[in-house]
Amino acid sequence: MFMGAIYAFSFFTAVMWWSIELGLIALLPLAFVQSLYFWFVGWWLAGHREASQWIWAGYAVGVWSLAELIRYHFPFSGLEWGGAGYALSGLAPVRAGAALIGTSGWTVLTVGVAAAVVLVVRALLGREKWSWWLLVPFAAPALVIGVAFGLQVAVATDGNEPTPVAIVQGSTPCPYEKCPPDERLRTFQQHLELTGEIETGSVDLVVWAEGSTGSFNADPVRNAEIGEAIGAEAQRIGAWFLVGSDRPISEENWINANVIFDDSGEVVGEYRKQQGVPFGEYIPFRPLFDWIPDLSQVPRDMVPGDGPVVFELPGFGLGSVISFEGSFARYARQHVRAGADVLVVATNEGSYDRTPVSDQLIGMTRMRAAELGVPVIHAAVTGKSVVIDPDGSLSSETSGLGTSEIIYGSVQLGNSTTFYALAGDWVMYVAVASILFVAWRQRRLLVSTA
Repeated sequence: MFMGAIYAFSFFTAVMWWSIELGLIALLPLAFVQSLYFWFVGWWLAGHREASQWIWAGYAVGVWSLAELIRYHFPFSGLEWGGAGYALSGLAPVRAGAALIGTSGWTVLTVGVAAAVVLVVRALLGREKWSWWLLVPFAAPALVIGVAFGLQVAVATDGNEPTPVAIVQGSTPCPYEKCPPDERLRTFQQHLELTGEIETGSVDLVVWAEGSTGSFNADPVRNAEIGEAIGAEAQRIGAWFLVGSDRPISEENWINANVIFDDSGEVVGEYRKQQGVPFGEYIPFRPLFDWIPDLSQVPRDMVPGDGPVVFELPGFGLGSVISFEGSFARYARQHVRAGADVLVVATNEGSYDRTPVSDQLIGMTRMRAAELGVPVIHAAVTGKSVVIDPDGSLSSETSGLGTSEIIYGSVQLGNSTTFYALAGDWVMYVAVASILFVAWRQRRLLVSTA
């Protein structure tokens, strides 16, 4: 009964150990809360261990899917990190199938295969009767991949002209170390200086990452000098700019935004981050947690934006999400449904030293590209930064973490909207609905035979 909780606590501690860079208070409560969902899965399956093969397997898939759906949204808007589908992001056939079923669909299929493995082992040990139907779950992934390649979803880009882009990974004056009080301003200056190396007319879009313009006093909207300096570079290069900005709006609140400059150097709009990091960018129910000293490092609460924003650049619509949001399918999908043809994921990650967090997030944003069929520009202040094609493959990337460099690439638009962009996490909902129906039927049968 408690195996689910023990597994989950160990799993999330191992997968997200990098959060210990912020202290044990960041890692252990997170792993504990996530383990509760799988305690529920273990409790349910233990209570139905005597059910028939297919009822048990159905419960395994359906209840796991229910736990994941809840976990993706609660508490504090949820967490998708650790979903089984993300572990498959390096496989091109899986990314092709994501255009149909999304990463969440691959999580369902992975659990289905795992349940089938359990039943096969039990049959081989003589505890269950062998049935050739046990092999059906193993064929499901191949069927999804075959249909995806047959329809050529998420990889069709023929006829679309590529747009040249540049990511400025300016790093910080002292990456992964404590810096003088002017660290953020010097971070802006490094990005500005590095941008000066981009040749006039060489690219149509330049991306600076989250927090790249410095903190509060270096916001390009409120600080005219900062805005003019960036605008001058946009005008010189003849490119649109997306830059990350932090802006105080009161003593208690601030916003995290991506600011857009057009090729004449004018600010034409911004996207405000919708989902902050709980206990990192805001403190939920702050009065209840004032007694925890470490939370004094978050003196202001981020005010969330109220929806997707798509900017109409010459030839395509540009959407953007910020850092933590890139790990959620729903925020990227919002932008694509609102008309984005290209997606930017702007992140910082400077708090996590040289841990795997950057590679993990890139794996997730590769799935964003594949499931939505759009190119993704993944920009980080301290790395890694990559340009991702609509099929989820990496077309160009920086050399590593903590480096200061420019990467040049191009984005080529997909020709159609993917089924996942239209239908969302439909496989999970079908799995949950199916098992609720089975549970209802089982209850009816018990009542009728009582």
